[in-house]
Amino acid sequence: MKTKKIFKIVAFVLIGMIVTACGSNESYQNVDELITSVAPNVTEITVEELHQKLDAGEMIVLIDVREPNEFNPGYIPGATNIPRGLIEFNILNEPFWENQFLYPPLKTDEIVVYCKKGSRGLLAADVLQKFGFENVKYLKGGFKAWELAYPDEQLKNLEQVHDTGGEVGGC
Repeated sequence: MKTKKIFKIVAFVLIGMIVTACGSNESYQNVDELITSVAPNVTEITVEELHQKLDAGEMIVLIDVREPNEFNPGYIPGATNIPRGLIEFNILNEPFWENQFLYPPLKTDEIVVYCKKGSRGLLAADVLQKFGFENVKYLKGGFKAWELAYPDEQLKNLEQVHDTGGEVGGC
């Protein structure tokens, strides 16, 4: 039974990759070009706007796309960690969300994604839009901007820090 489910997931991903590859002839010389091309399609939110929404108790799906070794030392309260490289695989994965004691987000839910400085968050927001999520934003300036604006409003998970490696993804 589990093998069938894995096969279906792999088949779905491969079909998606083929469709995407066949539908686009864009190429980029570097990541900055990719970010520049994606940015106009993605809505940003400032740390102040996010803070106001959280203080008002608005229902927001907050996703931190940094690697676990970046996430555990400090993150915005209420955030779920889904590393950028896994966002496509976990965003609609019910067992992943059950493991987080949460429900998978609905296509209409407000979703805010962030990384360390903003670029991975922007790319993740673009992917979520391509998955049909209608109300996705990325946090301008990322966790660094949050940390500077609200240094006392973050959670830490230091007992789960196993890897002391540096940041990932260059942003």
